[in-house]
Amino acid sequence: MLVTANLNEIILRVVGSGMTLYMMAILLRWLGPYLEVDLHSGRWSWLPRIADPPIKFFRRILPDMGPFDWSPIAALAAVFFARIVLLRY
Repeated sequence: MLVTANLNEIILRVVGSGMTLYMMAILLRWLGPYLEVDLHSGRWSWLPRIADPPIKFFRRILPDMGPFDWSPIAALAAVFFARIVLLRY
């Protein structure tokens, strides 16, 4: 019984940490061009492949709002709320 409780807690922590890292990847994908990080070649080329699917999904849903792109913020909020609902923290 105690082992199962510990295993469940470990799984929840790993999933929560993974979702937090995913939120950080979305933030870096959004801020990368402003920080002059080359995201399409070199050591950061993996980041757009990971972070772009939810961003592209929200780009299709959200209307065009001028020069500012709200889709990374919407994707970040979606992952954040999913983490709250699934993990209750």
